Order: sequence, then structure tokens, then C-alpha cells
Amino acid sequence: MRARMGLLVSGVRAEVREVLLRKKPAAMLAASPKGTVPVLVLPDAEVIDESLDVMRWALGQSDPEGWLEGADFGLIGACDGAFKFHLDRYKYFTRYGCDPLEHRAAGVRFLEGLEARLAGGFLCGTRFGLTDAAVAPFVRQFAGVDRAWFDELPLPRVRGWLERFVGSALFARAMCRYAPWRAGDAPVFPD
Repeated sequence: MRARMGLLVSGVRAEVREVLLRKKPAAMLAASPKGTVPVLVLPDAEVIDESLDVMRWALGQSDPEGWLEGADFGLIGACDGAFKFHLDRYKYFTRYGCDPLEHRAAGVRFLEGLEARLAGGFLCGTRFGLTDAAVAPFVRQFAGVDRAWFDELPLPRVRGWLERFVGSALFARAMCRYAPWRAGDAPVFPD
């Protein structure tokens, strides 16, 4: 989702190949043996296989909404690091064999920091930008584990920000699903 949002906002045209992670195409694994998504293969055969790196690359080509201006890569790093660590152990506690409530509490502490930052409406001020686009998908996952519980948290700014994100046209475009790609399929270039 993050990579798609970066590409959509930048206007960089890229072929999308929807994959089923349980049935990874050989072409994907040849491009990026780690077997995770996203995988962006550039015309010079360079491979970018981290969502934030795809976003930065795309916005480096064209940034019509000024997403790179004022982006807080420290906050994004905290989200991708500690918050994602706790999110995974809260959401998939059986996989990790841990106490989900301990990790949920750590996640809430991160969200409390976001609550304070959202005084201007967005994480870096008064408009949606790269920091919001990089952090919101993980907050959405956290909220989705137990939505009734999440909705009772004393975090009205976080909830409002998340609702605006999920209700946005950009979110709808990024979440568009395509038929899983197979070798020989015609290219799909999202609008």
C-alpha cells in the first residue's frame, strides 16, 4: 500500500503485478529472492524491494504534492522499527508465543505520541504527506486487531486522522485489487 501510494502521488507510471504471497511467481523471486512485496524493477534492472524506498524513489522522480518536504524520517523509522515490532506481536501473538497485551500497550504509547503530533491535523503539519502515508497503514493494522477496543482509546486525533486516511480517494486507489499476475498477462498500469 505504501509503495502504491508513493507511485500514485508521484504520477510515475508503473506496471502492477498482483501476486499471491503463498504462490510467488518465479519472476518475482528472480528479481528479489527475499520474496516479499513490494518489488519495483526499474528500466535499468535496479531492484527496489522496500516500500519506503519505493516511495522515496518515486517522489524523487516527481513530487507534485511536496510529500518529501518536511517528512519526518525519524518518526517513520520509529514506526517501521519499534511500532511494527509490537504490532506484529500484538496481531500475530500465537506466531510469536508472546503476551499480546504487553505489545498492545507498547503500541498505544507510540499512538499517544502521534496524538500529540496531530494538533495540526497531520503528522507534519496541516497537510497529508509522506510521513502520514508511511505511518497510517500500520496504525490501520493496529486498529483492526480489535476495533471496538481501539475506538474507546482516548486518542480522538489519531482516530480522526485514520478515518480521513481510510476514507480518502488515495487509499481507495492504492487498495485496488487486481487479478493475480501470470506470465504472459497484459500489463496493468493503474490510473
